[in-house]
Amino acid sequence: MPGRMDAAALLLSLDPPPWFVRHSRAVAEVAGWLAARIEGRGTPVDRRLVESAALLHDADKALPPDDPARSLAHGDGSAAWLTRLGHPELARAVAGHPVTRLLDGERDKQWAAFASREERIVAYADKRAGQRLESMDARFASWRRRYPRVDVDGREVGWDDSELRAVRSRAQRLEVDVCRAAGVAPGDVRRLAWTGPALRAARDQVRTPADTDDQR
Repeated sequence: MPGRMDAAALLLSLDPPPWFVRHSRAVAEVAGWLAARIEGRGTPVDRRLVESAALLHDADKALPPDDPARSLAHGDGSAAWLTRLGHPELARAVAGHPVTRLLDGERDKQWAAFASREERIVAYADKRAGQRLESMDARFASWRRRYPRVDVDGREVGWDDSELRAVRSRAQRLEVDVCRAAGVAPGDVRRLAWTGPALRAARDQVRTPADTDDQR
């Protein structure tokens, strides 16, 4: 199981753009805060799994175009990449996070029946963080702007109003579950500031010999 610095090093290995890092950090810090709150209330939580999976949940979006994981559905690609690198224990938590999974009611029902507490935390954290912590209403408004109902080669693509209501309702159930476990209202959710130190440590670890020589 990768620790904080290991997860940060994996993230940096993707050479991600700044916006990608901001989102990954926001999700990881919301997830870390929730996991700490839930553990503090006496519910066992694998905080290392939660934090690492949350930081790396979108890894497939930053992979090179020729990486085989890019051909998989979002989330599944991140799971495949992490499994290939020797971290299959993170696969389920990253695979289950995409909001598009909520479009399939039966699939969501099955996921909700078997998802671990860690998987639920990661999935919810992604629904509370874009480039920063925000309400789920704001997050869904952003998704609606990014995925409008448009005509593509004679067929409509995107979410219509009924689909959006269904997805929002399923996400609401997830929010109630996670926030109840944490003992907080949704508006009280915060970030646990752990990613900055982890990223700095990971960068320091991979400094080249030339970098080291320059500092002597």
